[in-house]
Amino acid sequence: MITICSYHVFVFSATLVAHLRLNTPPFFERVRSKLLDSATLVLLGAGLITGFSKFSVGGMGMLILPLLMITHSGPEALGIMVPMYIVTDLVVISLYSKQVNWGVLLRLLPLQLLGMIMGSWLLADMSASVFSWLIGSIIIGMVSLSWWLEHHDAAFMRQPAMASCVGLVTGVISMTASAAGPLMSLYMLEQKLTRTAYISTRAFFFLIIDLAKIPMLLSLGYLNMETTLTGIKALPAVAIGAFIGFLLLRSLKLTQFKWIIRGMAAVAAIKLFMFS
Repeated sequence: MITICSYHVFVFSATLVAHLRLNTPPFFERVRSKLLDSATLVLLGAGLITGFSKFSVGGMGMLILPLLMITHSGPEALGIMVPMYIVTDLVVISLYSKQVNWGVLLRLLPLQLLGMIMGSWLLADMSASVFSWLIGSIIIGMVSLSWWLEHHDAAFMRQPAMASCVGLVTGVISMTASAAGPLMSLYMLEQKLTRTAYISTRAFFFLIIDLAKIPMLLSLGYLNMETTLTGIKALPAVAIGAFIGFLLLRSLKLTQFKWIIRGMAAVAAIKLFMFS
């Protein structure tokens, strides 16, 4: 009897699905096709990762650009990320803005801005294939650095000269790959900031970086009305990702999660090397 009922339920469901597919009103058909469009799915995935990373575990930013590059070739993907990043930076700052360590920021910013100028020079007239190789190399470098520093003493990050070095390197990497999160997190953790000061200072640092990107990407032609509107479309997914990240932060096992991020980043880099 159960088998017969299951069969009839299956036949009824299949018939209903077939009927809906054949008789879907034009409006809902357009909505369905839009939601299933690969570019839309990629954009929503990038938005989810952006929100989740900003409000929970840093380091996932390495995955966003390679994901966007599945459907948006070349450096134009950088222009799509700017609206998503600036909105999330502003929200984070509105929540954690009381204990910014301006001394740390002022040590980093001068050469960080110089590094961004160098990064924009590298991006000028860069082909999509060369850009893919550049991003893949930076991701592999960041994953390797993260692994190495986990097994070695990082006290050298507290040396005064390291502020200039970190500022310059993060400026170049932020401009070209938006993947400087792991290095910046490591540097700020070694400054022995309180939890609130760490979150606030890190948020202000990346807001300054993302705002500084605007004129540079505009001059390169990678930030325009089309890429801006595309980035804005991802904001609902950013909000969902932020909410999920905020809820799961306390229950995440950070050690295991770091290895998941490294594995996904390595796969993304290999994809860029092999299919660019």
